[in-house]
Amino acid sequence: MSTFAAPRLSTSVRRDVPAVEVDNLTKVFRRRDPKAGRFARRAFPALKEVTFTIERGECVAILGQNGSGKSTLVRLLSTLLLEDGGSARIFGHDAFKEARRIRRLVNRVSVEASFFKKMSAQENLSYAARFYGMTPSQTRTAIPEILQRVGFPPDRRTESMMNLSRGMQQKVALARALLTSPVLLLLDEPTTGLDPRSKLEVQDFVREVRATHDATILLCTHDMAEAEALADRVGLLDRGELLFLEPVADVKRRFGVETLEEAFFAATGRTFEEENHDDELREVFG
Repeated sequence: MSTFAAPRLSTSVRRDVPAVEVDNLTKVFRRRDPKAGRFARRAFPALKEVTFTIERGECVAILGQNGSGKSTLVRLLSTLLLEDGGSARIFGHDAFKEARRIRRLVNRVSVEASFFKKMSAQENLSYAARFYGMTPSQTRTAIPEILQRVGFPPDRRTESMMNLSRGMQQKVALARALLTSPVLLLLDEPTTGLDPRSKLEVQDFVREVRATHDATILLCTHDMAEAEALADRVGLLDRGELLFLEPVADVKRRFGVETLEEAFFAATGRTFEEENHDDELREVFG
């Protein structure tokens, strides 16, 4: 199978700085609290002074349960949210003051990806491609090729998105994000809803994009096997706090364990499946 070669867009990317620099990044959501009064609001910290760096070309995985703050982190780095403290820089550019520039460098794949539901997969990708400045001649070749690479059936490319399963829509979301070969790819639960074969195909494609397009990848997931398979370093985000960010071998050695799940238990005192009401609320608002 041929290597996918998406058109490289014209972007100005500094090579003398890390791909991502996050320093004491904080985000707090507020929700009505009827128990405290009619107009009272309760604060839910989604991220608590998170600090880390990702080097250019690196793949970093952030593990965490639902509600740990993973999606909030991705939304902040993709300019969809403003911070409540700290800073974030993408290739030297301020993620909150230079949003337009950041959007040319970053693409995001999220489990809640949105589309024009009455349009087909091909039409949604064509719209996204034109938004990023790709020409019709480029999209005629690139769109069928990238849909094939993520395992999207050719006979369903013109079918309305509303008729597709969640897993099929997730493949279109991946295709849309990878179509323009972003220099920073933010993956928020990218294989959720996919069958095992499709999941492996997507993981192989992520490796290929990283290898052939000099892409830097931040993968947020609760799939420990996926994180270990794809990432150079793995971090654990728990209730808004980043507990560690290290190579998998170093994590296991530091905690004296054989698996990442055991490392999670050693770091938090809980099994990975345990969640509480606050976690669920934080996921809704974070």
